[in-house]
Amino acid sequence: MKRRHETVRLSNLERLVAEAGSAVALARLAGTSESYLSQIRNQLLTAKGTPRGVGDELAAKLEQAMGKPHGWMDESHQEFMEERARYNAEPGPELRSLHPLISWVQAGGWAEIAGGFALGDAEDLLPCPVRCSPDTFVLRVRGESMEPKFHDGDLIFVDPEAAPLSGRYVVVRLEDSHEATFKQLIVEGDRQFLKAVNPDWPQRIIEVDSNATICGVVVFKGEVV
Repeated sequence: MKRRHETVRLSNLERLVAEAGSAVALARLAGTSESYLSQIRNQLLTAKGTPRGVGDELAAKLEQAMGKPHGWMDESHQEFMEERARYNAEPGPELRSLHPLISWVQAGGWAEIAGGFALGDAEDLLPCPVRCSPDTFVLRVRGESMEPKFHDGDLIFVDPEAAPLSGRYVVVRLEDSHEATFKQLIVEGDRQFLKAVNPDWPQRIIEVDSNATICGVVVFKGEVV
């Protein structure tokens, strides 16, 4: 599993890329290579089999290059995460990283396995053309419950850090289930419901309680052609 400071540094790296305008610009300012930053952002493995991370030397270079105080890379900047969640559906200036195509069973436990997940174990690695967090994963839609908006076989990018607001499409693990399901989230006061888009779907709306776990919010859909 990732240690907390490693996760925080990866998140702050994404913020600096956004502030600099691109990874290329940030690399130039920090005196490092864009290729190296890309390897870190994509969590490519080292020779020891561990994901590449932002080391102390690189963290210091990034802080100095972007005018941040010493230790800034190790602090959580929640206001940036909230801002990024609001703009998750807006096109970004570049492809942020590659994200693993995983199973629905893996999606149900993604919060527990994401830190130790080896990208080589994914069915595929896919770029997301919108802003999303490094822990975003990809699923292949199954069945007809979300038609006509989502079809069987479509690819959905799911961001665990996006805000699960009412009306958004979420991947959820229900109580006593080992895998996730995919529905539209409806929030009414203190009550939450999951809604199938397909008007002909049986039991189209179900209420869920606090035992349901929202694994992430859909931020992009790719249609299979």
